[in-house]
Amino acid sequence: MKQKLPDSLVDFDHPDFGTLFQLECEITERAGGTLALEYDVPHMLRDCIDDVIMTAKTGRRSYEELEKTEKTYIGTRVEIELRALLRLRKGRLDTVILGHDVDIKHTMGSNWMIPTEAVDQPCILVAADEPRARCYLGLIVARPDYLTQGQNKDAKRSISAEGFRQIVWLLKDHPYPANFWRTAPEQAVARIFEGESGNARIAALFRELQRQPIPRDVVEAVAHQKDFMRRIRSDGGHGTRDILAKEGLLILEGRKDAQLIRALNLPHCSASEFISARPANASEAKLAQSAGHPLDPTFFSEE
Repeated sequence: MKQKLPDSLVDFDHPDFGTLFQLECEITERAGGTLALEYDVPHMLRDCIDDVIMTAKTGRRSYEELEKTEKTYIGTRVEIELRALLRLRKGRLDTVILGHDVDIKHTMGSNWMIPTEAVDQPCILVAADEPRARCYLGLIVARPDYLTQGQNKDAKRSISAEGFRQIVWLLKDHPYPANFWRTAPEQAVARIFEGESGNARIAALFRELQRQPIPRDVVEAVAHQKDFMRRIRSDGGHGTRDILAKEGLLILEGRKDAQLIRALNLPHCSASEFISARPANASEAKLAQSAGHPLDPTFFSEE
């Protein structure tokens, strides 16, 4: 999406103000309020994208690796998920809100393609900027004057420069969860996926990316095996936790080890996240041992 978007011209004097204001209020209320909207829509977008990438099954790690048809499907998935999130029913177009037929358009690029049946109708505009991890949610009545003159082979037209000024933004340049692999150093990612076994790859994951929460689905993707959780647990001296304990490294679970995570001043982890860390000193190592995480004592000297 364009990083510099014009301010909206939609105010009390705008011909579409009444319609757009009512739709904005209804969408926000259905979402559970502004804060819920700001949380749920970004996380919904992350899930829609990651569920199509399917790293655990395909080994792919980015949107750019998707096939054209898969990229198109993300738009369909966003439409379905947004309708479910807001508890909206299907209509003549994508949905109906307050008696208005409303189209839902999604893009991973810088514009939306408006079909002929949506011209002069309200549209919900959704955008995800994957490289920058920013998202957008807007409303527009797709008047012909707000669309480009040119059209594609399906007679769809995009929003013109003037049209961008007619958008009411509910989310504008708003952060959403970044693709995990975009946040990791490239060399570290390469070393993680060099491992020939699930244990080796998971050990590399927690060795390379210490002191940061790692989601469960990332661990599954790296293991690329059934029963991937077994690889994390102690497993008769052969599990990932056993391997890293010999190196003085802890693997902690957000739910089970919440108290120890706080005691070691590590970042907060949700119940479905893990984190690895090396205790800073012998006292922290003893604290970990008392919590059921024994480490090789040779890595820690007495204070």
